[in-house]
Amino acid sequence: MDTKSTTMERDAAVKNGVFRMIIAIISILINVFIFVWGFFWADKTLWWFSAVVSLISFLVVLGIYSQQKTPSIKMPWIMIILAIPVAGIALYMLVGMNRGTRSMRERYKKIDEVLLPLLPENRDAQKELEQKNKHIAGITRYLKKYSGYPLYNNTDITYYDDAAKGLEAQKEDLKKAKEFIFMEYHAIQDAESWHGIQDILEEKVKEGVEVRVFYDDMGSIGFITTDFVKRLNAKGIKAKVFNPFMPGLNLFLNNRDHRKITVIDGKVGFTGGYNLANEYFHLTTPFGFWKDTGLRLEGDAVRSLTITFLEMWNAVKENDAGDVTFKRFLKKYDYTAKEKGFILPYADSPLDNEQVGEEVYMSIAETARDYVWFVTPYLIITDEMNHILSLAAKRGVDVRIITPGIPDKKIVYSLTRSYYNGLARNGVRIFEYTPGFCHAKMCVSDDFVATCGTINMDYRSLYLHFENGCLYADCRAVTKTKEDFEEMFAASKEVTDYYRSGRGALLRFSQLILRLAAPLM
Repeated sequence: MDTKSTTMERDAAVKNGVFRMIIAIISILINVFIFVWGFFWADKTLWWFSAVVSLISFLVVLGIYSQQKTPSIKMPWIMIILAIPVAGIALYMLVGMNRGTRSMRERYKKIDEVLLPLLPENRDAQKELEQKNKHIAGITRYLKKYSGYPLYNNTDITYYDDAAKGLEAQKEDLKKAKEFIFMEYHAIQDAESWHGIQDILEEKVKEGVEVRVFYDDMGSIGFITTDFVKRLNAKGIKAKVFNPFMPGLNLFLNNRDHRKITVIDGKVGFTGGYNLANEYFHLTTPFGFWKDTGLRLEGDAVRSLTITFLEMWNAVKENDAGDVTFKRFLKKYDYTAKEKGFILPYADSPLDNEQVGEEVYMSIAETARDYVWFVTPYLIITDEMNHILSLAAKRGVDVRIITPGIPDKKIVYSLTRSYYNGLARNGVRIFEYTPGFCHAKMCVSDDFVATCGTINMDYRSLYLHFENGCLYADCRAVTKTKEDFEEMFAASKEVTDYYRSGRGALLRFSQLILRLAAPLM
């Protein structure tokens, strides 16, 4: 096996990073030129140029300072711009202005105003959860109010501790589709894992099933050709690309579709951490064993996944023909869940000022009484989340975080490790998954509640990307999730003691410098 094989997300990030690096180098060279010019050749008239640059820098910094964002994001930008004004402002325009265009925000607002009211209120489910656990019920009330997604209690949930198991179940359900199939993924690789799915989709199209495929261009760049959409459409599979990669300043470059959703007839849904690429299913192993997880939903809660897909499908392009009506995708089916439990599928968007994914993680940690465990491929968190996790540990809660033992991005891995010391000193236990790269994004707490979805514990997932997750409680899937965590702990190396006190001064300094780049990662 070629150990130099790259992953889809890694290669996409490298291409994106190379472009940013070129912009940064050009901007820095401009700064150097200005410095040299001022030192050797500038005459007394240079003061006006320096004054203009200083004024622009001050106004940009003032604008950043006034934003309703966490200081963990604002301060690095302020420091960079004050240190290297021209390069700092150029970088900020390229990757720091992340709310998209006004027209983009308006499109999403309009489609949400149509779609979200089509979700049920489900007040009975909310009342039932409040009787069992007021703290978790508070989180679901928050999600309904600020994301628009309700709680369900008539849905069966199957947890998959390995993406390969989820894929096989997914393919079996795809074969049973009668009316429509929706698939939305951050990354698709035109290789064996996708080919098995595409074969099924082509057969379903011949049977009269409507099939839609939606993927992120940055996530899939370099792994599918530019005519991929045309080839799918030629086979009767309706396909769209989210935000095609177009290098330039402030072109919605940073806001990617990181969601992973499959919906079949509005009856069965799949989501989780895995994309549709070979490495997720162990067909290639560039970073040891690839750990990922997923969920299968059957019942009423699939309606929320359907709405999430339809939002992106109908809002992605300004002049694109969308759905005239949604009734045919939102039929009510008679279904009686085999097991008791609660589930709330939810979506997060970078186009508003609500960090839903981060709030859910922090709320679960804040309400934990006995334990709260997390697994994430990247750990780049705000001061607020750092404080919440640390405070939970100080209260006596067993707080643990699992990160990869083998990284897919070395710089991001170093940045992840820079957060260990502050957490470990406050009692948070840190584990590294030694078999390979853990791509799962989950938490579980107090034998009652868990989450699984696409949301990493990093700035990109929490602030920049379109994401989705599922909160589930008081059901067997929570137990299965906890059991999987226990297996991951057994296969991991605890590094808490080393990072509590084992870092040298040079390493600490280099990590502090690296933290300045955290909002760019």
